[in-house]
Amino acid sequence: MTEKKPRLIPTGTCWCGCEKEVGLGKFFAPGHDKVAEAALVAVKYGSSVPEFLHTHGYGPHHSVSRAAVDAGVWEECHECSTKPGYRGTRESIKNHKRKYHQEQ
Repeated sequence: MTEKKPRLIPTGTCWCGCEKEVGLGKFFAPGHDKVAEAALVAVKYGSSVPEFLHTHGYGPHHSVSRAAVDAGVWEECHECSTKPGYRGTRESIKNHKRKYHQEQ
């Protein structure tokens, strides 16, 4: 059974901790989601993304991007000649295809 997650409500202040005011329905000032992500990895995993991945069971032996595709939160580009193909969100895949697979 999937654990029910609490509904998060934007507060009008950036959640990275910078205290900037943000627009209606926003959690972060532009780019500050990545600031918060990097700070969390720094605090919990010594700024090491490999340590972060390993702690959660991912690495060369277990692909986090494959897990995202399997979970249905990412997609894989099947037009790529390399396998696995490019992986990312639906919007990222659309941009990738427009850039690399449009007919010349």
